[in-house]
Amino acid sequence: MYFEQIVRHDIGCAAYVVGSTDAGEAAVIDPRIDMVDELLAIAEREGMRIRYIIETHNHADHISGHARLAELTGAQIAVHQDAGAEYPHLGLVDGQELALGEVRLRVLHTPGHRPEHIAIAAIDSTRGDDPWLVLTGDSLSIGDVARPDLAIDGKVGATELFQSLHEKLMTLPSGTMVYPGHVAGSLCGRVNNRMTGTTIGFERMCNPALRISDETEFVQYMNESLPERPPNMARIVKLNMSDEMPETATPKPLTMAQIADELATGAQLLDVRAPAAFAAGHLSGAINVHIDGGQFQNRVGLVFPPGARLLLVTSSDAESARTAEALSVIGFTSIAGFVAGGASGATTPSITIQQLDQKLANDASLKVIDVRETNEWAEGHIAGAAGVPFHKLRDAAKSLDPSQSYALICAGGTRSMIAASILQALGFDTVYNVDGGMGAWNAAHMPAVTEPEPAEAATA
Repeated sequence: MYFEQIVRHDIGCAAYVVGSTDAGEAAVIDPRIDMVDELLAIAEREGMRIRYIIETHNHADHISGHARLAELTGAQIAVHQDAGAEYPHLGLVDGQELALGEVRLRVLHTPGHRPEHIAIAAIDSTRGDDPWLVLTGDSLSIGDVARPDLAIDGKVGATELFQSLHEKLMTLPSGTMVYPGHVAGSLCGRVNNRMTGTTIGFERMCNPALRISDETEFVQYMNESLPERPPNMARIVKLNMSDEMPETATPKPLTMAQIADELATGAQLLDVRAPAAFAAGHLSGAINVHIDGGQFQNRVGLVFPPGARLLLVTSSDAESARTAEALSVIGFTSIAGFVAGGASGATTPSITIQQLDQKLANDASLKVIDVRETNEWAEGHIAGAAGVPFHKLRDAAKSLDPSQSYALICAGGTRSMIAASILQALGFDTVYNVDGGMGAWNAAHMPAVTEPEPAEAATA
């Protein structure tokens, strides 16, 4: 058996190549659109023909590479028969096996994350009839299990997931290696473990969700503290089910006059430079989401509407190309063009935590908005601060006074710059970004408080 894992840590995606070097055949499981060239290179290097492209489900967080890979290789796409796929495919059913020489890939129908979800148990018949490893897609990850609310009601999904876990996956031998479709960084679960593999036995002992034996308790647990769902997820699912080849964008450089024309027809500015560069000078109305600030695609999906036409502001031509590729992963391919090398027109004042502390002591009108997630806010925040996650600030701003002064704070200064840019784009007069965020505040042993629920931004 040949086995290789390909990981993209940006939003925690993993794909796999499983096959037989003796037979010269392989299957690719859950390929992402930006993995196609790498997967082709692996197959060529190992002397294997890609025979199957298997999807564990209709993905909601990234655009699949199955269409492009099938076009280039002639491989057959395989997905569960309930997936509703519009493209030509082999409809899989529970218990079905696909043979690649001595390797058998057994389909395990594991609904819960989505109704069509499957896992793939890989068996090397030269070693025995038990699975050597199982590719669990989103159903089981490392220290976590799949969120149940993306395709159906969360309670129904969690009930189905409980049954899939205990009646299918947990019946596998304890030594079966587990390789999930997602690792830390994904919004398809709550996993934050940086490991990329585990075993059935270890998860049975240590996974908090699997240690809940009562179904009702499990359903309640699985519907608590779920990550925010970007509004473009439904669009991604639809694109992945479609028979059309996914689009890619090759952004072209634009003059300032061309940018003005694009803005006049509804294009939106996305500045991907580092927060410090954005603060020093940017185009008015631009939203800053740093391409290297972590969770880039997820954050873009949270603050821009699905299918938005984007104008990129980048540090270089190369960064523009890299940004376009990253955006294609989440289906943002309508890119009007880019301007590289920075931009000017507006600035965002940044202040240190010491300056914030001084301003709060001297200016009662200054309002602090903590733009971390609610669970982070609850662990400790500045007294009197409102708690509004950055991706909810656009709506919360409707109840705020644009002439008021606001200081935006997060854990380190990246999400708060996203938030500050949103308020500035909405016409707020005085907005400060707090450098270093609560990380610096706590490191300096400055006072923090805990409260059960965040105060509303308008009343903080």
